[in-house]
This record gives sequence, C-alpha cells and structure tokens, in this order.
Amino acid sequence: MRPLRYSINVTLDDCCHHEAGLPPDEESMRYWTAQLARADALLFGRVTYEMMASAWQKPATGTWPDWMDEWQKPFAETIDRAKKHVVSSTLSEVDWNAELVRGDLAHAVQRLKQEPGEGLWVGGVTLPLALADLGLVDEYEFLVQPVLAGHGPTLLAGLHERIQLELVDRHELRSGAVALRYRPRRVTA
Repeated sequence: MRPLRYSINVTLDDCCHHEAGLPPDEESMRYWTAQLARADALLFGRVTYEMMASAWQKPATGTWPDWMDEWQKPFAETIDRAKKHVVSSTLSEVDWNAELVRGDLAHAVQRLKQEPGEGLWVGGVTLPLALADLGLVDEYEFLVQPVLAGHGPTLLAGLHERIQLELVDRHELRSGAVALRYRPRRVTA
C-alpha cells in the first residue's frame, strides 16, 4: 500500500496560511520539488487545487510567465506534470492532469492508497484534517518557517483525537526553516 504524506509550510506559531511564512527561496523550492517527485500523485481539496493551478499550471502558450525565476521552474514543471486527484463536491470538472474524487472520502482515498506506487502527497488545510481524523495519513511533513505570523489558520485545527507522532527525519535549511517528518505511532493494545 502506498503511503499518504501530508506536507505543508507552517510558522513557529502554528499558522499554515500560504502567505504567512517566508517567501519561497531557491533552497526551499528544491526541497519541495524533491518531495513532490517522491509522489505518484497529488491529492488536493478544491481550494488548494485552485490556488496551486493558478500559480503553477503551465500556460497554454507553453512558456512560463515572466515573474517566474529560473530556480522556480523545476518545481513548476514537477507539479504541472504530476497526476492530481481533486476532492470536491462543488466542481463539475477539473483539468491540469486531474480527476475528481467523489463519494465516500475514506473509501476513495483507501482505493488510491491501494494502487501500486511510491506514495500520495496531500497539501492544504481542510482535506488533510479530514484525512487525519480518518487515520489515513501515513506521514506528516512540516517545513517550519522561522516566522511568527500572529494570525491565520492553524495546523489541523479541530482534530477530533490526538495523534501521537514519531520523528523519522529532520533537515535544516540555510534560511532557518526546519523540515520535520513524522509518522503516527501505532498504539498496540
């Protein structure tokens, strides 16, 4: 069964709004490019899908926009070509190499996890909370930014039950950000 990895940027005070951390730099973009490359497919909720598509979907011209620096292009290429699954009850169609996921979330994600491959990657806020509550997240990866945001949505706010985690990897970036990767501890009776 391929693992489901939840990855997100988060500030020291637990804010996970995409504009609350540090602006992406070359090192963090290389890091996220490598993490995305480990996934067979990406799993997004509607909001994250639309936000990511607006920034990272290659224009119909086939040329990346002028605002994009050369060091951002490997990330853009990786996310643009990735297979995507979008959980939404409001969208009637998706593009950008994506398919809609409908119906029972637990069943649909279990089916995706049972497909052969290296893993699924999920980002965002609302969908990962639902997946964590269902016990479907196999790894949590937080790129902790050295910023205090003071406001904004917080990580996994509203989680129904505490999830004990075990640290499996730690990587420091020159910016002061720290990537922390955890797996849920399996409680045995």
